[in-house]
Parts: sequence; C-alpha cells; structure tokens
Amino acid sequence: MNIKQAKALCRTFPGATEDTKWGADLVFSVGAKMFAVTELDDKAKGISFKVDDDRFLELTDRPGIIPAPYLARVKWVHVEDLKTLSDIEAKELLTRSYELVFGKLTKKLQREIQG
Repeated sequence: MNIKQAKALCRTFPGATEDTKWGADLVFSVGAKMFAVTELDDKAKGISFKVDDDRFLELTDRPGIIPAPYLARVKWVHVEDLKTLSDIEAKELLTRSYELVFGKLTKKLQREIQG
C-alpha cells in the first residue's frame, strides 16, 4: 500500500474528517479525535496511527516501525514506509486505529456518525 492508498482508505471511514495540523501534517479524525497522521506531501512514505495496547510492542519490534513521536505513550506507532507492511495488514491496522478511536467516542456521537 502506498500513502495515496492509505489516505484514500482513511477517507472512506464513516465520519472521518481531515485537516492540516502543525503546518505540514495531514490528520485524519473521527469525532474530532485523531486516528491517523501523515505528511501532506503525497511523496511521503510514512504514517502514524493508534494500535491496540497488546500489539504496540510487537509492532515496534519490527524493522521500519517505531513508537510515534509524542504519541507513543498512548500506543501510537509510526510506520516509516508503508511498503514494510502488506496491503492487507496496512488496511487492517488503519481500520483498527479508526475503530479504537471511534469506540472511545460518546454513544451519542457514535450514533450521530453512524446515521
């Protein structure tokens, strides 16, 4: 999966929004809570996202995946190049990041997003 495909996937999630933060980062959110961050540039290769607590150490032990700067304490990882993951695994991890963040929203907001 390349970064354009990852961005396209993030845009398909219900209630997903995107905006620019910190001058050069494209942030994908649901209910105003971030679930993925990458560079604005389509030539970027890396992306950061939330993972399950029990997968954090497993993933960061793999080459090309590091604890996300500033967000590692809340179990975010940074994949330095999406090519280190298969398309299926990248899709699963990004989808799971969305689900983790969506699950922390209020039930009322979840219902509004789901329609």
